[in-house]
Amino acid sequence: MEQKIHQGKNVKRFREMLNIKQEALAYDLGEEWNQKKISMLEQKDVIEESLLKQISAVLKIPVEAFQNFDEEQAINIISNTFDNCQQPASVFYNSTINQIDQFIKLHEEKIALYERMLKEKDEMMARLEKLINK
Repeated sequence: MEQKIHQGKNVKRFREMLNIKQEALAYDLGEEWNQKKISMLEQKDVIEESLLKQISAVLKIPVEAFQNFDEEQAINIISNTFDNCQQPASVFYNSTINQIDQFIKLHEEKIALYERMLKEKDEMMARLEKLINK
């Protein structure tokens, strides 16, 4: 039994992944579009290719993504690829930054900035004293 790909749901998935509201997509598609029309479009099993091309241009996603994306297949691929997440988390964490060194560097920068500010304050005070004593 071959499962049919629901193009309207794919449009909705990609729109939501991009955090674009239906109203915004309708605005980008043109004056004849509105939120309700987008909602009805997202319920369609098959969408005309010319319309998919318009949506593709607006969302910057290839037409083939709407036509071929199958969520169940994607989930199966991901679950089979990651071996049911049996790997320890340390495999994915590869830090090359020594955090203590970074902390010390930030602290030294803060001290240098503070010293510069004090020097500028002293210079400003000296200028003000000169102006007052004139």
